[in-house]
Amino acid sequence: MQPEYDFSKAKRAKSVPHLTKLRASMRGKTRITIMLDDDVIKTFRERAQARGIGYQTAMNEALRSAAGAEDIPVTIKTLREVLRKELRSR
Repeated sequence: MQPEYDFSKAKRAKSVPHLTKLRASMRGKTRITIMLDDDVIKTFRERAQARGIGYQTAMNEALRSAAGAEDIPVTIKTLREVLRKELRSR
């Protein structure tokens, strides 16, 4: 590690196309820090892996459900998931 770094030619995140695209895709989300029990994280990781999604996405879905967010807009992805679950249960 160098004692000092020269950032005089560094670009702001707004000027880097892939960072701009990443920031735009994250609208409507807030980064937080939270402490959770190891077994809870393990459970969500296992469930998420079985579904082929990220564990944070699975946690977000569980929180929405627990919060009673019935006014969530129906997306094609959500509709497909619900239909698949219903068809498997028959």
